[in-house]
Amino acid sequence: MRWFYIFIIVLFAAAILLFALQNLQVVTLSFLGFGASVPLALLVGLVYLLGMATGGSLFALLRQSLAKSGLRANRS
Repeated sequence: MRWFYIFIIVLFAAAILLFALQNLQVVTLSFLGFGASVPLALLVGLVYLLGMATGGSLFALLRQSLAKSGLRANRS
């Protein structure tokens, strides 16, 4: 089973590398008067990491809020 997981990780890493190599075009991002020109693959990666951070934080906050309110299901 360990070899299967290693194979999946290698396959995922190869797909990411292939995506990055095929998306080297520079795109311009502008927000609130600020602008930046970055490769598309880098921009997608940054958005993904920001999404992971904010999504994980939101999930933890909701779990903590539910635990404090007593609405959490009992696990037996």
